[in-house]
Amino acid sequence: MVTVETIGRIRRAFLVDHKPIRQIVRELRVSRKTVRKAIRGSSTEFRYDRQAQPQPRLGEFVARLDGLLEANSKRPARERLTARRLFELLRAEGYQGAYDSVQRHARAWRRARSQQGAVFIPLWFAPGEAYQFDWSHEVVVLGGVTTTVKVAHIRLCHSRMFLVRAYPRETQEMVFAAHDHAFRLFGGACRRGIYDNMTTAVDAVFLGKERRFNRRFLRMCSHYLVDPVACTPAAGWEKGQVENQVGNIREHLFTPRLHFASYPELNAWLEARCLAQARESVHPEQTDKTVWEVFEAERASLIAYPGPFDGFHEVEVAVSKSSLVRFDHNRYSVAVKAARRTAQLRAYADRIVVWCDGEIVGEHARRFGRGQTAYDPWHYLPVLARKPGALRNGDPFRNWDLPPALAQIRRRLAGHNDGDRQFVDILTAVTEAGLDAVEAACAEALSARLFGRDVVLNILARQRDVDRPRPVATPTALALAIEPVADCARYDQLRGPLSAEEAYCGAA
Repeated sequence: MVTVETIGRIRRAFLVDHKPIRQIVRELRVSRKTVRKAIRGSSTEFRYDRQAQPQPRLGEFVARLDGLLEANSKRPARERLTARRLFELLRAEGYQGAYDSVQRHARAWRRARSQQGAVFIPLWFAPGEAYQFDWSHEVVVLGGVTTTVKVAHIRLCHSRMFLVRAYPRETQEMVFAAHDHAFRLFGGACRRGIYDNMTTAVDAVFLGKERRFNRRFLRMCSHYLVDPVACTPAAGWEKGQVENQVGNIREHLFTPRLHFASYPELNAWLEARCLAQARESVHPEQTDKTVWEVFEAERASLIAYPGPFDGFHEVEVAVSKSSLVRFDHNRYSVAVKAARRTAQLRAYADRIVVWCDGEIVGEHARRFGRGQTAYDPWHYLPVLARKPGALRNGDPFRNWDLPPALAQIRRRLAGHNDGDRQFVDILTAVTEAGLDAVEAACAEALSARLFGRDVVLNILARQRDVDRPRPVATPTALALAIEPVADCARYDQLRGPLSAEEAYCGAA
């Protein structure tokens, strides 16, 4: 192959030094054809572009390979076969050629069907006009266990201010929690929210931009006064800012792998890093300002934060005869009055609330494992009053975290024959007097080195008498309330003069 340097030497030797072709051939050791080609045209480089690649062995398999490539293009990105796998399939069907032929044909096939010279138009957003939302999956170590967390990304399009938060799920209640936390941090929301067609927001995709959004999702948008907009399927450039943010955050925050004890610790660290990065990063358009400075100016254009949205996902559940409801592979206790009935379970990002007949019958911190049971022993107090023997071996009462004085009374009564009954009677008093009052009565009894049921209940009764409100002090009430003065001498008037015999007996 003749290099560009050799072509230049040929042209200078002929056109500047006026050397004959024979001399140039002898000095540079090139052919006459090469010299004539270099001096006749104005080209300073010889290029050869092969228009057709010979594929003698692939020829009869081209149709089959095209069919495999067509089917492969319709699969999800993670399930598509590589050129090597396509080559192995052809080899299994009798292809005897090389892998390079398959790879070149596959590359040419994709090039012919791709958008040649695709051009993307830069987008511009006014302050407070829009934000973008998306999810990503990251791997962290939580509590010593390698866990794949779902990370919610929210980004303001004008200022590029952003926030990321990690959750165990991508469910609707997590979407609500992420929005509320972001809008509270930003101090408000934008007029428009840009989303992909995630199932937690979009129920149906129609032609063009028409969508049927989820009812609960629309209620959240109405609460924050946001107009939701869904992207065209497979058109990630419509929310390119948050798409790019996913890769940048993975590199800057989640590499190397993070180690935290719990989700709250991880999210607190992520929020601090987002704020720090906003203060350090230069805005891509207003290069004389940081992202934080542009965000501070954009705040005045945001829709004011109206307060938290009651972001729950509600389902109907059946309460078992053990007064338990099942949700997301775990069980939660409720008040026994709801047993064997249908209740409404509201799942929040961090808690579970169960309603029945318009009142709350159970509330627990949400659990995300499998096969776990969350008990509230106070739910079973009415049953315990009828079956005090269940106190010893009842599953809800294992490791019951009672207040210190009440727990000490339980330990001391455990050795008595009717200790369970006595302690259950003390617990029953909580429904009327309250836990704080019963705990104070137990502490007072223990200070007197007493721990029986009668002592504790007597202290509670005396306390109720002291706390009972006094009647209004009217004159009539005061007259009725006057108590007689104790005067034992008055009773001597009932006795007459003593006889001699009575006086003698009295003296004796």
